[in-house]
Amino acid sequence: MRLDKYLKVSRLIKRRTVANEACDNERVSVNGRVVRASYDVKVGDKITIRFGQKELTVEVLDVRENAGKDDACTMYRQVQ
Repeated sequence: MRLDKYLKVSRLIKRRTVANEACDNERVSVNGRVVRASYDVKVGDKITIRFGQKELTVEVLDVRENAGKDDACTMYRQVQ
């Protein structure tokens, strides 16, 4: 699954267009590398998103095409 779609389905970022812009502005990295929105997300990847001064790092646990509101948080685990 594309990175921008994963960020939207997992509800880490609210809209796919916003996820796309974050990738274009180099605010999203996977496994320590800045990647484009077309990156293919795999289980075990560590995604880091920078929101201004804050940084959020999550580990991908599941990749699904659709996820409900309650299931979205089971797709990743926050890493410190």
